[in-house]
Amino acid sequence: MSQADNPFLALAAPWIAGLTPYVPGKPISELERELGIRDSVKLASNENPLGPGPKARAAIAAMLDEIGRYPDGGGFELRRALADFHNVSPASITLGNGSNDVLDLVARTFLQPGVESLFSEFAFAVYPIATQAVGATARVAKARDYGHDLNAMASLVTDQTRVVWIANPNNPTGTWLSAQALKSFLGALPKTCVVVIDEAYTEYVSEPDFPDTTHWIESCPNLIVTRTFAKAHGLAALRIGYGISDPRVADLLNRVRQPFNVNAMAQAAAAAAIADREHVRASVELNRAGMRQLTEAFVRLGLDYIPSVGNFVTLNLGRPAGPINDALLHRGVIVRPVGNYGLPNHLRISVGLEQENARFIDALEDVLAA
Repeated sequence: MSQADNPFLALAAPWIAGLTPYVPGKPISELERELGIRDSVKLASNENPLGPGPKARAAIAAMLDEIGRYPDGGGFELRRALADFHNVSPASITLGNGSNDVLDLVARTFLQPGVESLFSEFAFAVYPIATQAVGATARVAKARDYGHDLNAMASLVTDQTRVVWIANPNNPTGTWLSAQALKSFLGALPKTCVVVIDEAYTEYVSEPDFPDTTHWIESCPNLIVTRTFAKAHGLAALRIGYGISDPRVADLLNRVRQPFNVNAMAQAAAAAAIADREHVRASVELNRAGMRQLTEAFVRLGLDYIPSVGNFVTLNLGRPAGPINDALLHRGVIVRPVGNYGLPNHLRISVGLEQENARFIDALEDVLAA
């Protein structure tokens, strides 16, 4: 139906009509239903192939009898566990339905028509979506070597800049910023800017000069650090993440946070997962081995890739990636095209189990040979 047939459509905020929604990775069930195939593998959404650890699984099972009741709207136990883990006050914690929810809270709290947010080319797709959804203006800095060019970002800061978004490591490129570079950048920004450091993949990083910016909250009152349980902790389906900030900032975010935005099972699983160091260690070790397996295959095949410190790697095919992605799908292998990020020749591949990685490598060789 056209807008003429439905005049109420014109009542929508003008910036919503042009908004391109986030497109998630294709589910296995959808692919197999479409193509009539079975035994597919998914390496598209940067999930932990081990899933949750034993402590989280036990916490999930223990919550089954409580499903009929609303969760703790304030998330007391989880916020206390996170506060103990990060050595901050529980008042500094904002819980989210995934860290994506916290990013949306930041946009709804600090952005509006007439002001700007700033992020890098090739940065996480949610930053422009959250910005446009509230009618603010996006300023996009050119990337350098597929990662954040902090000088280019600094040159775009104006007196209208309200939120600066930085993913470290960056998704979808896997690039990262050192502690010294990032701290110098933060120190030069005006205090009227809120800075979001999105650390969704931080558990996977082993570089010695990679920062844990949760330690900077006390000295940077305009800093918000976001984390997730979807990646290294293996709780993607439960949608649980959080932000750490100055308690005054957290208070503002919690004013617009939806009631009961984090379900009881997610809260219990996350509180158990944050203490399960062994599961995170096993997940990181598996990821390192899988990353070697993938990148060694790329070198053997003569393919360029972007060096990554996350649980994914972005491959440069040197030609449009769409036909190759389609051929992989018909072979039951789901990876992630990133043309929507301005990388039409690239595919992002999540690190999976050894046999899943091998399945992808075999399929890729087959497609390239064809």
